Formats: sequence, structure tokens, C-alpha cells
Amino acid sequence: MIVGCPREVKKQESRVGLTPPGVAQLARRGLKVVVETGAGFGADYADEEYESAGAEVVDRASEVFERADLIVKVKEPQPEEIEMLREGQTLFTYLHLAADKKLTEDLIKTGVTGIAYETVAIGHRLPLLEPMSEVAGRMAVQVGCYFLAKHEGGRGTLLGGVPGVLPGRVLIIGGGTAGVNAAKMATGIGAETTILEISSERMTWLDTAMPMARTLYSSESALFDSLSRTDLLIGAVLVPGAKAPKLVTREMLATMNRGTVAVDIAVDQGGCMETTRPTTHEDPVFVEEGVTHYCVANMPGAYARTSTQALTNVTLPYAQLLATEGLAGACARHPELVGGINCQDRKLTCREVAEAHDLTWEVPVLD
Repeated sequence: MIVGCPREVKKQESRVGLTPPGVAQLARRGLKVVVETGAGFGADYADEEYESAGAEVVDRASEVFERADLIVKVKEPQPEEIEMLREGQTLFTYLHLAADKKLTEDLIKTGVTGIAYETVAIGHRLPLLEPMSEVAGRMAVQVGCYFLAKHEGGRGTLLGGVPGVLPGRVLIIGGGTAGVNAAKMATGIGAETTILEISSERMTWLDTAMPMARTLYSSESALFDSLSRTDLLIGAVLVPGAKAPKLVTREMLATMNRGTVAVDIAVDQGGCMETTRPTTHEDPVFVEEGVTHYCVANMPGAYARTSTQALTNVTLPYAQLLATEGLAGACARHPELVGGINCQDRKLTCREVAEAHDLTWEVPVLD
């Protein structure tokens, strides 16, 4: 089987699907790896590093898509990539189909087997999403601090405070991986930090694991009561494979002070705030109801090298199995991969995506 790694073409996406050490590991297994020239530039990997690792570097994305049986990427295929996908091919990447009906329908038509990183689940864990959630959670506090500055239109609040001045307040919706990492950063700089969560079991764990952060049962009234006192709001809600619920309404946001900041990490899945709309690293913020919104849809792309290394650490073992044992063999070894199959044989195979778009779906077939 030939493994292909194209250059990412989504705007301001600098990550890459495979690192040179990852390519070397595949090559040692006797696999042919084809990498598009410049694929690793954004993560500071030169073409020569891929060639030294055993990859063939080619000039055009079309050649990667034409030759490869397994395409390993980072972001969902863009329109020009959809045109290059073909029946019988396997696409292994983040898909986030629940947020985009047209992409869902276009991908189904290609006949490709689409395996989404974000719907591979082991119990309540999402092992292929966790590293990027860790990056996004930590980033959320960094960007929140930056846009709270007066010269960036913020209220002028220093989250950590200083002696004699109380710290700022951070409210995090969701106590999962992204929320926990946001809380680590927020408490680390001395901000008063509260995590909203609905699971009593998770709140008990958070209370023990993160004694510097407070927990609060997540409800509409709790949000209303908390937002007027919040300087930085972080949406870290995730329903695997499905659209994020709109927990924060425009009316709620209007209770926040002017110049406060909202970071919606859930934007890839449609966002958990009514006012959310995707932004880019080039133009990352907008203001609604006096609140600065940061809703960049590929937050970890800002730290492309760290994110690429963290992502490859967890995706490479699955990619290697898919390439050496095929879909059925890989799923037999790791049944959680079945949940990652979002489309196959021109059919939708993910219930959550189907429910998001009112489409029919079927169970994946493993020959």
C-alpha cells in the first residue's frame, strides 16, 4: 500500500499529516510514502528530511492523490482536494462533518472511506483529538490574555492581577481535555478559574486533580449568574462527531462587560455560542454585544511544529495498521477505528453526522 501526505491547503493551516520520523517508521515497515513538496514547511520540516526518512517527494498534490491508497492529512479536504479523491481510497484526517452538510455530501459522492480522527473513541476518550484539544485549551488562555489588553480593544484586565489588585475571572464551559488544559493555564497565571460541568463524576475528579480551580454544575441559570462577572469565557464543549450545542445565547453574552473576551474552542463543530462564526489566524476576532470573540477554526495550526509532533504521536500507529493490514485488519486489532468511519462506499456511516444534517446512515462494512 502507498501512503500519501499532501500539503495542507486550508487557509493558514501549517500542520502536516506526517513528520519525517513518522515517515521513517512507515518505510521500515516496507511501505512506500509519497509526500508533496513543501508539505512540512509550515512545521519547519524540509523536503530533504522527508527524503532522508525514505519518502518520495513529488511536485504536485494530484500525484499524491493519484498514487496513494491511504491519504494521511490534518484538516478536512478542501474543494480542490475533493475532486482528487477516488473510490477505493482511504482518507485519514480530521473531518468535522457535522458542521458542514455540503462537505459531507461531496465526500460521500467520492466513494472514499473517510476515517475521522475526532470520532475514534476509546470509552469516553477521543485519543486522536486529545493532543489538539490540549493545544487549543492552553492557547485559549494565551489569546484571551492578549485580547483583554486595552490596545487590542479589551477591557484592560490582567488575568493574574498584581499585589493589591484582584485577579481576573475565567469561566470555562466543559471539563474535558480542552477545558482542563485551559484551567491549567488560567490557574497557573493566578486567574480566578471556574469550570462548568454536568458530570458529577467529572466534577469530583476535577476537584481532586485541580484544587486551584472551582467547579460549578452547568445550567442556564449558572451561566447567566456567572457571565456578568467573567473576564474571559472559554467554550470547551464537545459531543463526539456531532454539532456542539449552543449553550451561550446572545442574551447571555449581553450580560458580559464590554471589552471582555470569548474563545470558542468548539468552533470546528459549529461552536457552543450563538454568536460564533469561524475566523482565521490572519483575522482572528470580531465583536458581538461588546464582547471580543476569538473563533479560529484551526487553533493548533498557530503552533504547527508542536501540534504536528503531538498529532503524529497518536495517529501514526493507526495509519501504520491501516497501511499494512487494511481497514478490516486494523479494525480487528483496534475496534475503536470502526467509530471513526464516517463514510464508505458512497454511504454515510456516522449516526451523529446523519442526525446533524437529517440524512440517512448505515453501519460500516468490514470485509
